[in-house]
Amino acid sequence: MSRLISLTVVFGVLGLGLFVVSSSRAYQPERIDTPPTAKGVVYHDENENQKFDSGEKTLSGIRVSNGQDIVLTDANGRYEIPIDDDTTIFVIKPRNWRTPVNEHQLPRFYYTHKPGGSPMSKFAGVAPTGPLPKSVDFPLYPQEEPDNFKAVMFGDPQPRNQKEVDYITHDVVEELIGTDASFGVTLGDIVFDDLDVMDGINKSIAMIGIPWYNVVGNHDVNRDAKEHKFSDETFERIYGPSTYSFDYGPVHFIVLDNVEWIVPQAEGRKPTYRGGLGEEQLKFIETDLSQIPEEQMVVLMMHIPIIGVHDRHGLYRLIEKRPLCISISGHTHTHEHVWITDADGWEGPKPHHHIINVTVSGSWWGGAPDERGIPHTTMADGAPNGYSILNFDGNDYRLDYFAAGRGSDYQMEIEAPEVVPHGESNKMFVYANIFNADQYATVTMAIDGGDPVEIARVREVDPNYKKTVEAEAKILEKNKSAWRKLPKPRASTHLWKGAIPDNLSLGVHRVTITAKGRNGQVFEGHRILRVE
Repeated sequence: MSRLISLTVVFGVLGLGLFVVSSSRAYQPERIDTPPTAKGVVYHDENENQKFDSGEKTLSGIRVSNGQDIVLTDANGRYEIPIDDDTTIFVIKPRNWRTPVNEHQLPRFYYTHKPGGSPMSKFAGVAPTGPLPKSVDFPLYPQEEPDNFKAVMFGDPQPRNQKEVDYITHDVVEELIGTDASFGVTLGDIVFDDLDVMDGINKSIAMIGIPWYNVVGNHDVNRDAKEHKFSDETFERIYGPSTYSFDYGPVHFIVLDNVEWIVPQAEGRKPTYRGGLGEEQLKFIETDLSQIPEEQMVVLMMHIPIIGVHDRHGLYRLIEKRPLCISISGHTHTHEHVWITDADGWEGPKPHHHIINVTVSGSWWGGAPDERGIPHTTMADGAPNGYSILNFDGNDYRLDYFAAGRGSDYQMEIEAPEVVPHGESNKMFVYANIFNADQYATVTMAIDGGDPVEIARVREVDPNYKKTVEAEAKILEKNKSAWRKLPKPRASTHLWKGAIPDNLSLGVHRVTITAKGRNGQVFEGHRILRVE
């Protein structure tokens, strides 16, 4: 409250007298603006009603974030954290605790404070949330989380409509029902621009029956957004924050939003996107990792491959000294193991393993339909559509590849000539596309059970995929609406090539390809060729 006082100030002596200033004025105490804060408690919700009831145990030392800052709950399970009028507050799930999930198995670990709601958009964002509650509380429930567990990884399901949601349901969801995986993750491009389709795919994936986390992709954004910060309003409404983290077992997972929405200032230019993280997100990652022991495994999950992010070197500086850190993405509709070295500005003591995950939609649901009416949708590197499972055993990990509808033994496709002219076989080759192999794999070829000979990894187009594209193109020339055209072939990172021996006798011969991965995985495939 202001009050009126009289001030007499003596400035000094001028000549023979005093120079005196007297005044009366209204006095206002100095105002110090402090940001508003959210307060609440993290607790063991014993009766599972998602309300903090008298007598329920509070949990101390649990991390809570506003997307940049991270605070710990005190001895009474309470926290306080700064917010503004567009803040999502979330609990960072600790080991051996789970958060609630909704009817679609989507984890509910956050509270969105957006009093004015989202800006108007073609697809609905967050409705006005009204005044901040006096207490924003987070319930947790105890669960066993062993060192050994599995996580399902979906890259780019990307359905345009309910018909393509049905493809996903029959191609991958049905075979995953009953999985022993602990949770699943969609690595962005949950849908293909029509954000209303999110409801349908959420219902489908929920049938798997495990908690399902989501990463925002470039086809999941509000494309009419006028600023980057408003590009994920629909994602926020359905899935929560686009950047967050959680623990499961001994592993720390960080979900990143690396789709930077760009609205050009020049008139007539369309909005676009690029791979980017931004300073605020890098601050969250830095704060988060500063509280994670160096010996703990960290997995970064994103949509655009890390090598396609313009400010990736800022991220490199945060992770390159950690001995246990990998990353995984989608986006390219290929499957690749990338080892990042000093050639890309990496300064760590050993290369960083980045996985570009196989996509559920393969080639955007392209290609001729199979007997179920589902497009074969082979990817441009010759690998089949499907999903992967990350297996963890303490700090060890292994990625397993699952081709949709094919069974776990289908790990390679072998291409060889049907007929080899006698005496001219050394001019012909066997190609082995080993879908999940990387540069550290050893691949051998043996003829009729003879001694295996190591064959070379090549960066070429898969010849089998090339033949498929050419054959389907001829059909589409006559009937353009028969199915969606496949993309042009791309050089594969998991293709091996071996020359057919020139001393093969007349008759049929068995070619055996054996691949040994760096994790000890061994896969074998066979092909019969005929010498005439």
